[in-house]
Amino acid sequence: MSEQKSRVRLTAGRVADFTCPPSKSQAFLWDTEAPALALRVTPTGRKTYVFESRLNGATLRVNIGTAADWPIEKARGEAQRLKVLVDSGQDPREIERQQQAEKAEAKAAATAQALTVGEVWPLYLANGRPKRKDAWKPRYRADLEAMAAPGGEPKKRGHGVTRPGPLYPLLALPLAAINEDTLKSWYDREAVAGKHQAARALMMFRGFLRWCAARPEYRSLTDREAGKAAAIVESLPSTTRRTDALEAAQVPGWWAGVEQLNNRTASAYLRALLLTGARREELAALAWANVDFQWRKLTIADKVDSTRTIPLTPYMAQLLATLPRVGPFVFASTGKAGRITDARASHAQALRHAGIEHLTFHGLRRSFSLLGEAAGAPAGAIAQVMGHKPSATAEGYRPRSIDALRPFLEQIEGHILSLAAVQFDAQAEPGKLRAVQ
Repeated sequence: MSEQKSRVRLTAGRVADFTCPPSKSQAFLWDTEAPALALRVTPTGRKTYVFESRLNGATLRVNIGTAADWPIEKARGEAQRLKVLVDSGQDPREIERQQQAEKAEAKAAATAQALTVGEVWPLYLANGRPKRKDAWKPRYRADLEAMAAPGGEPKKRGHGVTRPGPLYPLLALPLAAINEDTLKSWYDREAVAGKHQAARALMMFRGFLRWCAARPEYRSLTDREAGKAAAIVESLPSTTRRTDALEAAQVPGWWAGVEQLNNRTASAYLRALLLTGARREELAALAWANVDFQWRKLTIADKVDSTRTIPLTPYMAQLLATLPRVGPFVFASTGKAGRITDARASHAQALRHAGIEHLTFHGLRRSFSLLGEAAGAPAGAIAQVMGHKPSATAEGYRPRSIDALRPFLEQIEGHILSLAAVQFDAQAEPGKLRAVQ
């Protein structure tokens, strides 16, 4: 404990007159009314009240505050309060640290409670990813952004501006406020504009909630099951599996309708979809670097794995060879992407020509599978060409080599061309396609 040579009853005058001798780094003036209270002064003239006592055999000193901020009586009261704590075996410094920690925790909790979905959503886009994948597929990432877009942008087609995405209203809500009730209310409003779009937005938002629940900093704020509540699930539209596909009798009309399209790139693209069973985005992104005319192979971006390689069949080889090489993509376009992105208008024109009421792009993929079965190709070979996830249900599914796949894919191609009444010289060099209807 500091040497208590100067002990007086502290008064305003004595506090004002007390100075530090030039030979010392600090000086103390102790109070007689509160023996543990002292006025400390430094050579610079700074004056503070301190509390000093002993705890567990060691000197304990606590700063109370400056003489300018603390009246004497208030400083005495604080010294007496600290003395009571020390006499009971408690360390005032530790109590202060605990109080500060609790305040910081309360402040952090309040800040977290106010954290909005909109503040976390960009982090989800940047750091989230689907299961067993390194990153979002570009198309899905674009859909996530569109679902939460604020709208107000000029429409690319037609007049007016775009409306906000279905998820946009949720961005302003605190993450901690997302529960069954808020999601049900949101879904009911969005379903008025379109049930299926609202349902798809809900599925995407469930993924966001799962991601938040998996991260320690958001886990306590997240109701992971909010989007699965019965009140919401019961409101979702039916998820009846689509079954649209070309019937064998419709193939000639469809093929003729596609053949007569003025857009030759779209015409080739649509036929290639039927002949390969590829997903529309997979084929649209096909690059010339991944077309091997010498060894007759195509390497396609795959949804399940990063890529898959399939045989390049005779008709497909000749069809692709007729396309102009005006960029890196096989199905090139003058648009921003540099490749075909939306062939729906062309396909709709072909369907009208054929008198077919409805057929989606995925319906073409389904048609390849059904026509492949009709051609006698094994289910496993069809699945491998289409890039389906391996399944033990497909004849024990064993991956085949390119050479093993080739006869089956040529068999399927021959069957489709036969139905379409297309004849061509399979031995001709690519680029010399001759079709006879």
